[in-house]
Amino acid sequence: MKFAPLMRAALLVSAMAVLPAATSGLAAVDSRVNPEFDKLFHIYALIKDNYVDQVDDDKLLKGAIDGMLASLDPHSNYLDGPSLQRLETMIDGNYSGLGLSVVEDEGAVKIIAPFKGSPAEKAGLKAGDYITHLDGVLYYERDLDEAVSKMRGAAGTSIKLTIYRPGRDEPFDVTVTRGVIELEPVTWELKENVGYISVNEFSRDVGVDVAKAITDLRKQAATKGTGPMVGLVLDLRQNPGGSLDEAVALSDLFLDKGVIVSQRGRRASENQFYRAETMFKGDALKGTPIAVLVDAGSASASEIVAGALQDQHRAVIMGERTFGKGSVQSFLPLDRTSAIKLTTARYYTPSGHSVQEGGIEPDIEVPQLSDPDARLRAERAVRESDLRGHLINEAGLEDKDLESDKTDDPRFAATPKELEAQGIKDFQLHYAISTLQRTAGKPAALAAAAKPVSPNPAATKAPAKKD
Repeated sequence: MKFAPLMRAALLVSAMAVLPAATSGLAAVDSRVNPEFDKLFHIYALIKDNYVDQVDDDKLLKGAIDGMLASLDPHSNYLDGPSLQRLETMIDGNYSGLGLSVVEDEGAVKIIAPFKGSPAEKAGLKAGDYITHLDGVLYYERDLDEAVSKMRGAAGTSIKLTIYRPGRDEPFDVTVTRGVIELEPVTWELKENVGYISVNEFSRDVGVDVAKAITDLRKQAATKGTGPMVGLVLDLRQNPGGSLDEAVALSDLFLDKGVIVSQRGRRASENQFYRAETMFKGDALKGTPIAVLVDAGSASASEIVAGALQDQHRAVIMGERTFGKGSVQSFLPLDRTSAIKLTTARYYTPSGHSVQEGGIEPDIEVPQLSDPDARLRAERAVRESDLRGHLINEAGLEDKDLESDKTDDPRFAATPKELEAQGIKDFQLHYAISTLQRTAGKPAALAAAAKPVSPNPAATKAPAKKD
């Protein structure tokens, strides 16, 4: 998870406290492992003596460290030089590039999500896309840092990406002009009498910014004469996550009791419960229905918020099953120029549900009908459970258990062209707003059971699929 500047000092102190214990643990390594260390050094000596070219020691040692961490899970990795600098750049929230969150998957560069409003999103890149070539050069089984460095660059310069999109027969090229990525974690807008808040990532002060957005939306509703704000849409789509503390803060904004999230690790110090009323007092929108939009690009901190509001029956979750990253990463410095990002715990929703692999299932599954590629992409979407070496859910879920009912829902039969003719560019958002407007004044728990609105006239009498 990305760490906000406010957290950095605390993280460094707590991480450094862990290191002596870890170092002393080396002396107690199981004697059965010692031959494997001998083998490692023997291989090192063989490479140094026999490889066709002279090999730099730093390269060999970094490769050994990378391999050790890569054998654990997709989110544990070694950070030094450019990779550590990029993490610090993401903390600052200002850099020049494309605006993408990417991960290595089976040797390929896979897009977790483009940041909202970024050059990547404007160019049409989507969660689940694979980047196969950069300016015509194949990037497969190469260092992910190398690919990220290639995509970074001065604002105004361009790069050609070759994209493989699940659901399409052939790869295609997209030229993206780099820009200055000044991340706006929170944006908001009043849509008639419904508030709309989009949280793009969980960086510093997200909870405070959403609280300000709510105050502003209420003022707008009062001055525009639309009457009181009848509902709120909280958009967490394509949000790859961020700070755990900010996920807790955002959840706490709408909850006045109970557990928000818990985390459990092998070390007792990693077992924690985060409760409501610790960051904000009361429910900022008490009595006002909330709909939370999620999709396959909603990961980590986004899933914490969705899970907390769902389990506490404070919001209706709409959209698609989330990514399924239910693990917590700690930032452990080694020295001034290097660190490791290590998975140290799993997190659980208030009901004790592990998000790992399975993600958050929406209360109302709403496809993105306005996207012509959405259905095929959804059928082939890559989530945490598809990543090589991912943590296994302790419940022992099978892949088939993660698949939802594929039966067509008659409410969602409109085509992208039909929606475009009606001026609907974002069907999921349109659906959420329409539902809140039709359930104005009712508790959030009733919103899921209310008869939904559909742009398909033949489907207006169909019952809700899920509540």
